[in-house]
Amino acid sequence: MKQSRRSGAQVGGKATERSADDVSSHNAEIESVLKALADIRADMVADLDRSRPRLADIHPDYHRSARNLLHYLALRRHDMRPLQQRLAALGLSSLGRAESHVLATVDKVLEVLHRLMNPVSRPAAGEAAPVNFALGEQLLAEHTDTLLGPATAGRKVRIMVTMPSEAADDPLLVHNLLQQGMECMRINCAHDDAAAWLRMIEHLRQAERKLGRSCRVAMDLAGPKLRTGPLEPGPEVVRIRPGRDRYGRVLTPARVWLTAEASPQPPPAPASASLPVPAAWMRGLRNGASVEFTDARGARRKFTIVDVTREGCWAEINKTAYIVPGTRLRHACGAGKAHDRACRVGALPVTENVLLLQKGDLLILTRDLKPGRPATHDSAGRILTPALIGCTLPEVFDDARAGESIWFDDGKIGGIIEKVEKYRVLVRIIQEHLKPVQLRPDKGINLPDSALRIAALTDKDIEDLSFVARHADIVELSFANSADDVAMLQQQLAGLGSRHPAIVLKIETQRSFHNLPDMLLTAMRAPCCGVMIARGDLAVECGFERLAEVQEEILWLCEAAHVPVIWATQVLETLAKEGRPSRAEISDAAMGLRAECVMLNKGPYVLSAMQVLDDILRRMQAHQSKKQSMLRELHLAHLLPIEPEAGVESGDD
Repeated sequence: MKQSRRSGAQVGGKATERSADDVSSHNAEIESVLKALADIRADMVADLDRSRPRLADIHPDYHRSARNLLHYLALRRHDMRPLQQRLAALGLSSLGRAESHVLATVDKVLEVLHRLMNPVSRPAAGEAAPVNFALGEQLLAEHTDTLLGPATAGRKVRIMVTMPSEAADDPLLVHNLLQQGMECMRINCAHDDAAAWLRMIEHLRQAERKLGRSCRVAMDLAGPKLRTGPLEPGPEVVRIRPGRDRYGRVLTPARVWLTAEASPQPPPAPASASLPVPAAWMRGLRNGASVEFTDARGARRKFTIVDVTREGCWAEINKTAYIVPGTRLRHACGAGKAHDRACRVGALPVTENVLLLQKGDLLILTRDLKPGRPATHDSAGRILTPALIGCTLPEVFDDARAGESIWFDDGKIGGIIEKVEKYRVLVRIIQEHLKPVQLRPDKGINLPDSALRIAALTDKDIEDLSFVARHADIVELSFANSADDVAMLQQQLAGLGSRHPAIVLKIETQRSFHNLPDMLLTAMRAPCCGVMIARGDLAVECGFERLAEVQEEILWLCEAAHVPVIWATQVLETLAKEGRPSRAEISDAAMGLRAECVMLNKGPYVLSAMQVLDDILRRMQAHQSKKQSMLRELHLAHLLPIEPEAGVESGDD
């Protein structure tokens, strides 16, 4: 019995020792975490002190927001992941939702850590947090209301819609969009003109009065457009081809419209081709007559005349033919001389030219806008002279360097700059495709690795600003790359009178992403500003695989600055253009809830896209608020059958 008691005492003693060791280890961990977080807080406060000159020009409405942004940037200069894991292990906030009230969040965690160390202890008083938990959300909501106007009942996230050109002459379209819940009309100054823009706005004002709703007007400055130049015209050739089934059998003959060369008339019905011929020759044609010719390939072909009218003649053909100007046509009607029964086809429209490029090809970019041309090949198909095309902003040649990447046509064609010469740049195509890809005139060029010294405001933008300042609530600054670009727009607006539209920074280049904090602080000199994540060019500039990461970081920074974000580019694009969305588009649209506004682009089914987007945003706001999952009651949780307890039998007693 004594032995048993002694053994029990030994076990109890060891348990007590382990418990004491655990407590000591736990306290040491709390103390270590407390010191690490306190050091980070000290860095945050010191960094703000060093940055106080930046705050001098900040508008009073954004002063607390600017301080919160600087605190957040100081926090994110540390790799917080190890400390986050340690905080989570202690059952504390891991700072993952600190953006809008960063110093207040750190202070609250420090307070809890102090209490864990000593229940009666409080942290030493330091600089008060500029933004507490409630104020952070309140400031973002107020700034959003100021920029984008009040939200539609039942939906916090606003919807912006880009106007198509036809909106200038279709008041019903504008009325229906406003009725569906559009809170912001976007007009792209790269298209149409001031007269068309004014009609769009007048249609909106009329719809506002009828529906009793309000809607902001945003105007997007075109900005500097780096695009491919023109190409030489393609050959004057018309291919005429009948309709065939899968076995090559003719289902429908090709219909050809013959019209007088001197006074051509359009075909009264769809035609495979329209050929200009002498009127005198055409007067000799009769129904059922045959017109023989040899096409551009040397193939002998024959038209059959099926209808003769005063405006022209219809002919049909059951074989494919290629017609060029000067092709000799001959019919056998009438008793006239042979040369009266023959004629030559007149001038034909030139075809569009394209450059065909594949991996390994050399492409020459020129400084001028002289028409480019496709590559020439020898009889074995080897390139003799590389393809050549100009670009719209030759000054970029001064900033491009060998070894830097270059992309064309929204990232479809990728290359590396091999050499920069005085009048041209040599580009080696490196992106692989199953077949050669086409490069056309007026396609975008991106130089993500090059430090381009191009001003964000063009002469056209400055000219358009006089209209924008009078009529728009928001001006979107395209291809803004630096704080100087933002300051330049502010300066231009200041010279246009007292009405200043709010500036929205379009983040669409790698440089603008890297300079976003500085650009935000410059934009915050005004009482209202915003940011658009322009994901089209941004994906090309940063790399498609990095887009998700980049857009996430933009959202974090803007939330820390209490600056509203517009989620843009290709949202429900397939639905807007084709009438049916892809599955991935639905998930992407739901991600738009992380922003304060989602932008839809134009398309024939944009009203359907509005309805779907409105439904998605309403549903998702019950589940998500910024980065935070909202744990509403989950219907699925009620659907799992409850198993009977073990040992309990069912049935009658």
